[in-house]
Amino acid sequence: MANKFDSTNYLDTEPNELQLGDFWAWKRTDLSTDYPTASYALSYEFNLVDGSTASNFSLTATESNDEYIIEVSNTTSYAAGEYNWIAYITRSSDSARIKLSEGFTEIQENYATVTTSVRSHAKKVLDAIEAVIENRATMDQSSMSIAGRSLSRLTIDELLQFRDRYKAEYLKEVKKARIKNNKDSGNTIKIRF
Repeated sequence: MANKFDSTNYLDTEPNELQLGDFWAWKRTDLSTDYPTASYALSYEFNLVDGSTASNFSLTATESNDEYIIEVSNTTSYAAGEYNWIAYITRSSDSARIKLSEGFTEIQENYATVTTSVRSHAKKVLDAIEAVIENRATMDQSSMSIAGRSLSRLTIDELLQFRDRYKAEYLKEVKKARIKNNKDSGNTIKIRF
């Protein structure tokens, strides 16, 4: 594994995921031909798209040789969630700005400091459904609603149907995480002759 603090090993594009509390870094090496670093500046606007309260922040790249480099050391003050980002190039001579690209990045909780559950929605609902089926649900779990109906009011057949749906969704998340970490997805069937 390469040293991720070394700028030669930074991602060459915007990351899909960032972790609160971590050092964030990436670079854009593909821009300097059209936008020389001596005459232009690269900046980003991040806007939270899935929160009940507005959260946005800006990042500005530093220029090094022919690279635009983003480095953020203190990331604890940002809010976790799904962010829409827009990259802008600004001409230094007159501050004219253009939108360069756009995308999404998920900023994840800092697991070292989080005090609430970091389970996904699918896992929380699956746990609640299984607790109701096994008659060991807490008040919070019993009062959860699916399709406008409380879990405690669903029939056993409906609970089993929803359990299967949420279990499949949760297993997709697990497989995706395993693949991301260079492990097999669990779908491999091994045989011996």
